[in-house]
Amino acid sequence: METNYYKNPKPTWLMRQFWKVSGADRYILEKSTYSDQVKYTCMGGIVLATGVMAALAGGYAFYTIFAPKGDAIDDINTIVKSGHYDPTDMPTAILAAVFGLIWGAIIFNIDRFIVTSTGKGDGTEAITKQELKSALPRIIMGTIIALTISKPVEIRMFKSEIDAKLYQTQLEAQKEYEIRTRKNFEDRIKDLDKENAGIQDRIDNFMKVIATKDSLWNVETSKGQGGRGEGEGPMARSYKAERDRVEAEKNQFTEMNKSKILDIERRRAAMNTELEAALKKNKSVSAGLDGLLERIKIAQELAPGISIFITLLFMAIELTPIFFKLMLIKGPYDYLEENIKDLVKAQNGIEIQHDYYKDKEGIERELVIHHEVERMTSMKARVIEAQKELNEYIIDQWKAKQKRQIDGNLEAYVSTVLAEEIVPDEAGGESITHADKPIQPEA
Repeated sequence: METNYYKNPKPTWLMRQFWKVSGADRYILEKSTYSDQVKYTCMGGIVLATGVMAALAGGYAFYTIFAPKGDAIDDINTIVKSGHYDPTDMPTAILAAVFGLIWGAIIFNIDRFIVTSTGKGDGTEAITKQELKSALPRIIMGTIIALTISKPVEIRMFKSEIDAKLYQTQLEAQKEYEIRTRKNFEDRIKDLDKENAGIQDRIDNFMKVIATKDSLWNVETSKGQGGRGEGEGPMARSYKAERDRVEAEKNQFTEMNKSKILDIERRRAAMNTELEAALKKNKSVSAGLDGLLERIKIAQELAPGISIFITLLFMAIELTPIFFKLMLIKGPYDYLEENIKDLVKAQNGIEIQHDYYKDKEGIERELVIHHEVERMTSMKARVIEAQKELNEYIIDQWKAKQKRQIDGNLEAYVSTVLAEEIVPDEAGGESITHADKPIQPEA
């Protein structure tokens, strides 16, 4: 706008883009004051920043959810040892970037709708209860958007602390899983060992008896025992025979239970193999804790106060345009906008009578008059009424004409009427219908 008393700076291309984002009318803003231009530029910047933050947060959340899982401490160890670390999984990162752009566009569009659809209040700085009540749905939507943006950003800000805490949680989960797994297999292995112990005890008893008989035989065959000479006597031979009998029983018992012993050993080896395989899953089970929900929980445990303030910060960013519009004092832009709206309504034959009546609740209502619609409706009604009058006049004139013909020559009129009513019958002859009663001509 340029006059002899005021000239505002020429808006830049970037300012015009922010106007578009905030839903402002460029034509009106160019005729408004510079302060109005700055207001809507800032409002558009906030909406755009919210969309960008939503894209980053959504992409990071997507990557956190779908990225390959592992021990959180592995990331820290790699950084310490090598000085750098790039754990990025490229396929997941590409999908996360695409999702982030889509999510950012969705939030941007919703936020833009919230800002543009929020009214300007009563034109004063005060925010009344009625204004808050009207803006409540948009405030709730803005709060939800702020929460969805703040949480991914929060876990990224505390990533190092979360990784350290998450590693402890993973170690505890590994230990607990290992204890439960070992206990489960140990109970089953004990049952096998108990079954095998019964057989082994019998064999051990046989071996003890054999060892005793061998010892007694050695004593009896030693020189000078009981005044006897060295060699095998009757007593030694009885010990030897008893020993051979016990050994034969042992061998027979072992042979009878050989297959059972082998089966127990095979089952025990299989259980040990299964136990090792289950313990190898320990790491993958603990890696499953490296998810978005667990990281959010850890962030809230580590710094609940900071977590709340970060959420409040994003809520302030998200809700600022809404409260800003409610607190706006009417300026040149608002009056010019109202003027253009009234001109458009007047051009299209729309009249609004403000505070026309009060409803049952005492709220003042407006009367909307659509003059163009009423004009067309009135014209159409008059055309229909005129057509009706013309039709009645035509019928009256025709009726009068018919009466004159009847009065002048009744017989000729009757003959003409009857001739017009002759129609062919089904047999190919002619019949005269009158008063729904066919009159057949004479043969």
